Amino acid sequence: MIRFIFALVFIFNIGVTNAQNTVNNTLEKQDYEYFLDFFTSGNTQVHKEALKYIEDHWKESFEVMAVETMYFLRSPSTSLKLLNILQKKTKKYYPRDFDKWYEYIWSKQSSYPDAYYTFKAILHKAIDSRFDRYFLDREHQSTIRLDEVRWGGVKQDGIPPLRNPKMLNAKDATYLDDKDIVFGISINGDTRAYPKRILAWHEMFTDQVGNIPVAGVYCTLCGTVILYKTEKDGIRYQMGTSGFLYRSNKLMYDQKTQSLWNTLWGKPVIGPLVGKGIELEYLSVVTTTWGEWKKRHPKTTVLSLKTGHRRDYNEGVAYKDYFSTDELMFTVQEKDPRLKNKEEILAIRLPDKTEENIAISSNFLKKNHIYKGVINHNNFTVFTDQSGAHRAYFTKEIEFTSYDKTSSAQDSNGETWELDENQIKNIKSGKTLQRLPTHNAFWFGYHAAFPDVKLIK
Repeated sequence: MIRFIFALVFIFNIGVTNAQNTVNNTLEKQDYEYFLDFFTSGNTQVHKEALKYIEDHWKESFEVMAVETMYFLRSPSTSLKLLNILQKKTKKYYPRDFDKWYEYIWSKQSSYPDAYYTFKAILHKAIDSRFDRYFLDREHQSTIRLDEVRWGGVKQDGIPPLRNPKMLNAKDATYLDDKDIVFGISINGDTRAYPKRILAWHEMFTDQVGNIPVAGVYCTLCGTVILYKTEKDGIRYQMGTSGFLYRSNKLMYDQKTQSLWNTLWGKPVIGPLVGKGIELEYLSVVTTTWGEWKKRHPKTTVLSLKTGHRRDYNEGVAYKDYFSTDELMFTVQEKDPRLKNKEEILAIRLPDKTEENIAISSNFLKKNHIYKGVINHNNFTVFTDQSGAHRAYFTKEIEFTSYDKTSSAQDSNGETWELDENQIKNIKSGKTLQRLPTHNAFWFGYHAAFPDVKLIK
């Protein structure tokens, strides 16, 4: 998620005041309102009284509200006074290193009260009038820690999703070079490519692919593109980009209920859809090169540059600085040093069948073009082609001994199998083995979402 720092200046006093008036129906002033005083009033005496109240009545639950207040405060002097109180009470000295403050808060059990939902709603409604619905009156409709939900720097759909985007035939996509990275999908014979150079500016597309309603969600921060079926139990969810993050992973929202959804889990995590047993089915996405994809799929379609938006869609422009280092834009609760933060892994899980979860280093798979593993007592084999793209199949008792790093493999009986996007087929017998849904991700982001994941490297 591109972090537009300049958006911070839009925390208008009147915006917070109006938002606060919509929920403040009591005469007794609550703790969180003293933090909001810095935004609702320009009176320095009010600010002094708020600082005194905060210091005199300090409790652990004030920590996260103090940090978030400082994050948005435009007054350096007031911010410094609040920081001094925070450091004095916690005996931690991180100045304005917000990542360090969050890491400190997350290292302990959560201590915030239900009123923190109201505070968060009011504070962020001043940025976008739709933001308060994510949090207001939802303290009993949440499965995640609210203090781990951070604003990513944009408004709702401020990074605009591509809705039913225009597609081109492969021969007409002259803007692409063979080495450009694309995310490939195939559903019911409808085969498409979404160039990274375009999708990184939009982070989501929604469409009908193979007559199936889907959303392709790209969390640029955690390096993940996941393709979800957006219809579940007869209900079609219209998904968008919320503007918020959880553990550096973008949170989606659905338009009807404004519930927040975890992108890697495919589940609602805050809002009225929580607890309804909803989990979207995900499908395979292949990260490969345009040259390799169109060679395999000459009839593929591919995103047009005519997206309806003006962006610099040249290869490598979007997130150039972020992708060029191992540094994070937003910290996470815990990092696992077994791999570098942004080292790619292949994610293998069967959420409807087992809690087992496997992450395989992409570098490991590039050195082992045939890899056999087991999940939920099912054998699978991952084939990694010459572009570094991974495809996994349920292979039962069959042992594969060679692979041409394109689309043909041989088993231990010397029989040849052809790989496609949905299955692997025995040329002689016609027997088929089904594809196992997978996607790539950065190690740090995937581990943050699934701390108990099994890593193979």
